[in-house]
Amino acid sequence: MLADDVPATHAEPDGTASAMVLIESLYTGVHAATERLELDFVRRTRSRLRTRLASGVEVGLFLPRGTILRGGQKLLARDGRIVEVVSAPEDLLEVRCADAFELARAAYHLGNRHVPVELGEGWLRIQTDHVLEDMLLGLGAEVSPLRAPFEPEAGAYAHGHQHGGEGASAARIHLMDEG
Repeated sequence: MLADDVPATHAEPDGTASAMVLIESLYTGVHAATERLELDFVRRTRSRLRTRLASGVEVGLFLPRGTILRGGQKLLARDGRIVEVVSAPEDLLEVRCADAFELARAAYHLGNRHVPVELGEGWLRIQTDHVLEDMLLGLGAEVSPLRAPFEPEAGAYAHGHQHGGEGASAARIHLMDEG
């Protein structure tokens, strides 16, 4: 069994069994990917996931807890396939402000709510949320909807909030609702 009770085999419509390709590690080698896995941001934060490659092959992700996949990363399947992660387009809000101070102010208020934020030259992007949109408009920001891949900034802590002496830290994004 794959983690979270996902079986390693499943039945095809004709009743035959088909093996699921298991992916359990990142790939950092030099070989090119032979498969693509397109996922939105929320699904790229899941360490246990049953999904399909662009080719239609069913895969089970079984990655270390806390792994956040980024567009362009490669994964190594148990059967030797190298799979490129592709950030799927999703509904976002792009935030622009009159000046750098106002943009920093908007970023502060989003960060204070632990919202994943993508940073760009003169803009911020967040996942579509009408409550946050209203807040940003109230702060005087210009907010525009768009559909694009979402690559938010990594947070400052590896495994939740750590303090001195609690272990090494690496970037991790905090999500309020992991749905």
